[in-house]
Amino acid sequence: MNRRQFTLGALTAIGWSTVAASQTPTQPRINGGRLNEHLSALAKFGKNPQGGVSRLAYSQADLRAREYVLGLMREAKLSVSVDAAGNLVGRRNGSAANLPFLSMGSHIDSVPDGGNYDGDVGSLGAIEVAQVLAESNTLLRHPLEVLIFQNEEGGLIGSSAIGRGLTDKDLNIVSRSGKTVRQGIQFIGGDPATASGVRRRRGDIAAYLELHIEQGGVLDAERIDIGVVEGIVGNNRWDIRVEGFANHAGTTPMNQRHDALLAAAKIVDAVNRVVTGLPGRQVGTVGRIEALPGAHNVIAGEVILGLDLRDLASEKIELVYQKIVAEARQIAKATGTTVHFKEVTVDLPAPTDPRIRQLVDDSSKELGLTTKLMPSGATHDAQVIAQIAPIGMIFVPSIAGVSHSPREYSRPEDITNGANVLLHTLLQLDRVASLDT
Repeated sequence: MNRRQFTLGALTAIGWSTVAASQTPTQPRINGGRLNEHLSALAKFGKNPQGGVSRLAYSQADLRAREYVLGLMREAKLSVSVDAAGNLVGRRNGSAANLPFLSMGSHIDSVPDGGNYDGDVGSLGAIEVAQVLAESNTLLRHPLEVLIFQNEEGGLIGSSAIGRGLTDKDLNIVSRSGKTVRQGIQFIGGDPATASGVRRRRGDIAAYLELHIEQGGVLDAERIDIGVVEGIVGNNRWDIRVEGFANHAGTTPMNQRHDALLAAAKIVDAVNRVVTGLPGRQVGTVGRIEALPGAHNVIAGEVILGLDLRDLASEKIELVYQKIVAEARQIAKATGTTVHFKEVTVDLPAPTDPRIRQLVDDSSKELGLTTKLMPSGATHDAQVIAQIAPIGMIFVPSIAGVSHSPREYSRPEDITNGANVLLHTLLQLDRVASLDT
């Protein structure tokens, strides 16, 4: 029994229906030159002097880029629309009746002074897959759907509309473009009044695939072609408020001070010690410090720290957090200060479906590519879609691990490899998967 026969048998055993391997047609390949040309063309929308893009959601550059991408979707023979939440949706019917969508996609908005690959590779890679299927007259059993989510960088807004539904609080968020989400949705052709109707139910999507640059340096450093993503880490954030007593920097003896900034510095060090002192792949960051009143000649009376903890397991995040709280309280007692933790956001971990992981790995190896099972430390639209459907993610190397920067770069051949894995995984899913979600 070869590896492919074993995989199909294993999938059958865990509840997926299969089509005999002998029925598998010769699989098409991605047009890598065309895909990379499309990426270069997309990079012109919002291009900045540093060589990257500043294509903020709901900006004019975003609007023009969306028009370009809609044109590519039409060229790929997809039936295209803008849903009420402002997402770009491209669809093609399948040969079998009443099957849910096989969906794939990403986003095209950027951070300020961002790069040309984050989101773009997955979006245009999905469109290229659809175009290759059309050109090769490959008809899937499942209906096909390409989703280009709006405003990923501003809080996963477009994918949240589909995965959990948008609230009034979401619609009132002020985006980096200066528009509220409500105004932004209207600007890009959606209808905020009916955006709640975009939400899908579990079972509407058979599976969701997302191709993405790694945004870290592991694959590049280890010279590995494809990252098989085992899950997207949970991301919990807190504001830590340290209260001391503001006083004169020249007249207050050192042994009479209640220095909030000194206590805060010790807490920053404690975060690093706690996170690195436990086994595992958890990460912790203090990325914000605000000292008040913020003058050279005044002892800080109050400091706000921004704490970010991430791991694939919510239990590990909670364990790390509780240890940090215990350390912070000891520091506060020793420095004559008080400390308060306020939860800001909670993004739950989103494991990828193990069956899809296997198909990504199989597809990569059949293409002669090396793989590594790895977590995603960054947030992606797939994290929200995981609430309603099985997900799979495919990483390609980011050179030197640089992302959210004009220096972000992935080699054309790596992008082509990733798109081919996306294509072949989709074809395998279509043949073997009638998912019971």
